[in-house]
Order: sequence, then structure tokens, then C-alpha cells
Amino acid sequence: MPVELTILALGALLLFVHIFIATRYKTAQYGRQWNVGARDENLPPANVMTGRTARAQANFAETFPIAIVALLGVVVADRTSDLTAIGGWLWLGARLAYLPLYMAGVPVVRTLVYTAGMVGLGMVIWPLLVG
Repeated sequence: MPVELTILALGALLLFVHIFIATRYKTAQYGRQWNVGARDENLPPANVMTGRTARAQANFAETFPIAIVALLGVVVADRTSDLTAIGGWLWLGARLAYLPLYMAGVPVVRTLVYTAGMVGLGMVIWPLLVG
């Protein structure tokens, strides 16, 4: 099995982690009734950690489709290589580091880590663009 599919599966697990962590902080702030309810009520603004974990989750959810297209694309097109594997691992490693950095409120390093992840995705996408 191509390593790119393993990276993609690990990325899916990381999405679960984002969802569960964000939900944990939302539940801590808004209560269990909110968690098990219809969530129709207007809520007060999120506290710092609830906001950070929700934004980190949203950021991951925005970029994960790019990873899916890139990693699946190189497998389907038979364009996997050392470059696409390294790029995939770079993306995944950066995304693993991003969540705790965001939760800790680390400003500049978080952005550099995000950028490294996007460079990794660029490394995966590149063979699809240049043939």
C-alpha cells in the first residue's frame, strides 16, 4: 500500500482528534445539556480555549480536503515518489504540531508550522501538475 494512503488515514484520525478536543472544550464551557441537545440556543461567546480549539478544528477542516485530493491524486495517477511521501509526512507532522501550538497561543511559530504543512502539500500536488 502506498505510504500516501497511510498518511491520509492518519490525517483522518487527526481530524477526529480535532473534533473531540474542540467538543471537550465546548462541553466544558456550555455544559452537557448543550452537548446532547439540539444546539438551537444562542450561546455566549467562546472562552479562550473553546475559541482556539474550534478555530484549529475549522482550519484543519478547511485544509484537509486539499490533502485528500493531493494524496489520493498521486496514488490514483501513479505519481507517488519519495517527494510525495516526504511532502505528505511534512504536512502530517506540521498538522500534528499545529494543534498544540494553537491551543498554547503561540503566534509566529504556529504560522511557520502551518506554512510548512502547506509546502508539504505543494510537494504532493506538484507531480499532478507537471505530469
